[in-house]
Amino acid sequence: MKYIIIGLGNYGHVLAEELSALGHEIIGADISESRVDSIKDKVATAFVIDATDEQSLSVLPLNSVDIVVVAIGENFGASVRVVALLKQKKVPRIFARAIDAVHKAVLEAFSLEKILTPEEDAARSLVQLLDFGATMEAFRIDQDYYVVKFTVPKKFVGYFVNELNMDEEFHLKLIALKRANKVTNCLGISLMERHVKNELPGDEKVEEGDELVCYGKYRDFQSFWKAI
Repeated sequence: MKYIIIGLGNYGHVLAEELSALGHEIIGADISESRVDSIKDKVATAFVIDATDEQSLSVLPLNSVDIVVVAIGENFGASVRVVALLKQKKVPRIFARAIDAVHKAVLEAFSLEKILTPEEDAARSLVQLLDFGATMEAFRIDQDYYVVKFTVPKKFVGYFVNELNMDEEFHLKLIALKRANKVTNCLGISLMERHVKNELPGDEKVEEGDELVCYGKYRDFQSFWKAI
C-alpha cells in the first residue's frame, strides 16, 4: 500500500519507518529539514514542506495513495488546518492523530476514517501491564470494546468452562481457549506448542497455563481484573 505521512516527529517517524520495513511505499512530509533528513533513507521519498500552506500541500500526490496520515500532534492548529485542507481537496481516506479529548472532538467533526489516539492507547497498555501483568495482550476494536488474551488466573484452574460465568458476572464473552501441549520436534527436542480451542464444551476443564481470549468493554475488563 502507499501512504503519505504528514508530521515526522517521534510518532510519525516510527510509523513511517515500521510501515516501510513491512514493504509499504511511504511518502513523508514535515516542515523540519532535520526530521526529513533522519527518515529520507528509510522511506520512498520525503518532502520538506509546510503542510498548512495549501500550495505547498499540493506538491504531495494526495489522491494517488491509499491513506494519508496526519501524524501532527502537539501543534493543534496545524493538525486541524492540514485535515481541513485534505478534506477540501477531497482526499478519500484520512487518518489523524489526536493527543487529547478536545483535539479528538474537533477532528471528529471532519468525519475522518480513523482518529488515532496513541498516547491514550499507550497509557492504557501500561496500566494493563502494571495492573494485570505481562501475560496479557489486548486488541482495541473501538472506543469501548477490546479483545484480550490472558493467562488464566490460578483460581480458575480446575474449573469447568461453564463454571467461569464470565458473561453473566462480568459481561465478557469467552471467544476461545489456547492450550499448550508438549511436542517433540525432529531433533528430539521437547517444545511447548499452543493450539486454539474455538469450541468450548461446558465440561471442558481449565488447565494451568491455558490462555483465555475474551471480548468485551474495557470497563468490564477493569472490573474483572479487580475481582481476580
